Amino acid sequence: MTLAYYLHDLSPHLIKITDRVAVHWYGLAYVLGFYLTYRVMLFLAKRKLSEIKPEAVADFITMVALFGVVLGGRLGYMLLYNFDEFIHRPWIFFLLNQGGMASHGGIAGVALYCLWYARKHKISWTGIGDTLVCGAPLGIFLGRIANFINGELFGRVTNVSWAMKFPTEITHQDFVAQGGSAQLQQDVYQMGLQHSPEIIRFFEQNRGGRAELETILHPRHPSQLYEALGEGLLLSALLLLIRVKFPKLPHGIVTGLFFILYAVARISLEFVRQPDSGSELIMGLTKGQFFSTFMIVTGLAFIAYGWFFGKRPQETVGA
Repeated sequence: MTLAYYLHDLSPHLIKITDRVAVHWYGLAYVLGFYLTYRVMLFLAKRKLSEIKPEAVADFITMVALFGVVLGGRLGYMLLYNFDEFIHRPWIFFLLNQGGMASHGGIAGVALYCLWYARKHKISWTGIGDTLVCGAPLGIFLGRIANFINGELFGRVTNVSWAMKFPTEITHQDFVAQGGSAQLQQDVYQMGLQHSPEIIRFFEQNRGGRAELETILHPRHPSQLYEALGEGLLLSALLLLIRVKFPKLPHGIVTGLFFILYAVARISLEFVRQPDSGSELIMGLTKGQFFSTFMIVTGLAFIAYGWFFGKRPQETVGA
């Protein structure tokens, strides 16, 4: 029996005014992610579980968003996933409307900004991290939900009953390698079709409609939703629980746990996610898995530092 898999048909636009002016779900996800992180940090600050005082949290989150997440995430994507094009066309760094953000780069950017902030205000860098990592995964959660709505970063081919078909598969660089038509992909590219509703409309107007489209597409894991839960919602809930239940943990322990648990979730879920860079592997790992291994090492270093040298909250001046 052939399963009737869900055909992804969501629009990336929350509100579309013109072809050039629209409110995107992805942008909204960033705004809500920063707001929820602010709320979590404010919650901890009011309970004296933060290095940053309640009245300073809003300004801190604003600068983290700009210098850490946005600039770090964009630069990380350019260096890790789009280096060749970045070298030849460095101005594409500023074309944020064309997409391209890397979570690893965003995390690195946030860490560096927190280091600068801690030195400027003479407070514990790892203490800031222990608070920030409790809320930051909520931004990852919303970002992955936006990835799902956009029909991007979908999973590998599968036959599980909850698999989905993503029309954006036609635009993926592995489409032809997995048996797709090169001419169809070229037609879609030439017409500038990027999102599910556009591709569906193209088939309805020019080909055999949804029925033909569904015969072309492969059922895939909705890996964006897996990552939203594993890398985002569950991770944030666990770290927040630890932070509240064990308020006297030395600074750096919770930060280290974030790096390790995020990396484990990312490495595990990459096995069901279609690789961003086609079949290109590094030591048998996808780029996402390979870069995540360094996060495990970083996490262990934070835990070791916290355990042997980290200040405890009651010892910190200005906490």
